[in-house]
Amino acid sequence: MELSEFYYELPEELIAQTPIQKRDESRLMVLDKKSGKIENEIFKNIINYLNPGDCLVINNTKVIPARLYGKKETGAKVEFVLLNNIEGDIWEAMVRPGNKLHIGTKVVFGDGILKAEILEVLKDGTRKVKFEYKGIFNEILDKIGLMPLPPYIHESLKENDRYQTVYAKYNGSAAAPTAGLHFTEELLKEIEAKGVQIANITLHVGIGTFRPVKEKNIEDHHMHTEHYYIKKEDADKINNAKKEGKRVIAVGTTSCRTIETVADENGFVKECEGDTSIFIYPGYKFKCLDALVTNFHLPESTLLMLVSALAGKENIMNAYKKAIEEKYRFFSFGDAMFIK
Repeated sequence: MELSEFYYELPEELIAQTPIQKRDESRLMVLDKKSGKIENEIFKNIINYLNPGDCLVINNTKVIPARLYGKKETGAKVEFVLLNNIEGDIWEAMVRPGNKLHIGTKVVFGDGILKAEILEVLKDGTRKVKFEYKGIFNEILDKIGLMPLPPYIHESLKENDRYQTVYAKYNGSAAAPTAGLHFTEELLKEIEAKGVQIANITLHVGIGTFRPVKEKNIEDHHMHTEHYYIKKEDADKINNAKKEGKRVIAVGTTSCRTIETVADENGFVKECEGDTSIFIYPGYKFKCLDALVTNFHLPESTLLMLVSALAGKENIMNAYKKAIEEKYRFFSFGDAMFIK
């Protein structure tokens, strides 16, 4: 399948630069994956499309303020984006300028409250870095780190918690699971009161989620790896919905990729932890997932391929055309789609 089949023209003014004032008042496009029928809604009305017994699967990962600006001993400015915690105080980081940060280079952040040394240059150009500090690492990050916003967002974020879901719990992501940004605590309570089960999974989103597909034939693309875990009580909720013939609805492509990674051929999941590099594109047969809450994705991205696998490429490309005509807001801080 050709990469060019997933291209569309997007006017730049439709790329949302800031979050909407009230999370659940963003717009919602409802797409019927069988008929291709489209409805235009407000996000909080998603409750009308959920049924008692359905299971809503949310990703409770928490974005860390992983972007750090510092200086080398020479005074030269550098930028780090923390990607994953290898062990203890050793991290994998994306660094700029890469050609100036060799093994042994020392960097100081935040007037010396955090120091780092480059230990190794990894094969994709990232660095293995060891940090030194006094106190608690996450508290230091909260003090001096910035949210690692996607490259297409040029406005600064006034409140860090707006790039965080209201149910974010476990530190570890370099990017937000953005479909979840539309939910408020009140809306989630209303959804539970309707008899919908809410199951948590954790998948720590890597910066690789923004990595473009470069291969002409999409099947030659290799996905980045991300770490996940599912607890027994949450696996049970998903399995109960399957047993009762109810829907499993993932909030976001990260939740979708996690449950599809761990599901057996009958769509059942179990308590587990591991790494996934699953690549879902048209032709994929879903084992566990029935419906998906998602945002509008970049042209030629793996995320656009995933939603095309679920709803059909023609339905998705038509929905995106309509979204552009209706001036929906796109990408991380943009509007939502419910594929039912």
